[in-house]
Amino acid sequence: MANKLEVTLTRSVIGRPEDQRQTVKALGLRKMHQTVEHQDNPAIRGMITKVAHLVTVNEK
Repeated sequence: MANKLEVTLTRSVIGRPEDQRQTVKALGLRKMHQTVEHQDNPAIRGMITKVAHLVTVNEK
């Protein structure tokens, strides 16, 4: 397992259900192509799985 994860919002949240919008917001993503770094843990992995079709993830 990687120590850090870089999460980038690659698709818009327009027209997505509210729970997916809130998950993207909780990950700290506000704009398209914005990248944030998170510690790799099961909670973050679960959030990424929920919105996997909207984000890309790079392990560091």
